[in-house]
Amino acid sequence: MLTRKMLKAMGIEEDVIEQIIEAHTETVDALKEQRDGFKADADKAKGLSSELEKVQKQLKEALEDDTQDELKKQNDEQAKEIEKLKKANESLQSEFDSYKSDAEAKDVQRRKSDAYKELLEKAGIAPKYAGKVLKVTSLDNIELDDDGSVKDADAAIEGIKSEWSEFIATKGTKGAEPENPPTQTKTVQGVSDRAKRIIAEHYEKKYGKSEE
Repeated sequence: MLTRKMLKAMGIEEDVIEQIIEAHTETVDALKEQRDGFKADADKAKGLSSELEKVQKQLKEALEDDTQDELKKQNDEQAKEIEKLKKANESLQSEFDSYKSDAEAKDVQRRKSDAYKELLEKAGIAPKYAGKVLKVTSLDNIELDDDGSVKDADAAIEGIKSEWSEFIATKGTKGAEPENPPTQTKTVQGVSDRAKRIIAEHYEKKYGKSEE
């Protein structure tokens, strides 16, 4: 550091020493002021940097939260759509199963009806009466073989012959020929009382008793 003692030792005159000291002091003060300014700027920059980092962190967290919220919203919407599709698929599957079950039941009933009608004709029931007898016959207990024929056909035919004997024509004897189909509300011309009673009983079992 420049001092008066150093200047005197150098042989510089007093008035010149004063000027040098004054100029040196001004220079040193200016440098200090500049140094303090730089330090203040550095501290300010450091503070701004810290604030910037804080803002950046907050922004990042906000963006992450928004992204997570958006992803969660999209995931919830997709889950709802999947649930709707699942329910729609279950409904369609249920409708299909019901349709399939009904179709299979109707097909089985049709095959049973066709097979039993053949037995009626084999038993001697005239074709014109077979359909009427079939209407009052329960097919629930009838079982079919793999080829579609009625199981124990011979026994079934004997049962038909016994139950519907009045509708079987024998040699030299003309079978019953009612003018109208057997019903509960119309009389049957040419059919014996027993035949009418049998038809009435079967009709009542299948359709319930009708009002006269």
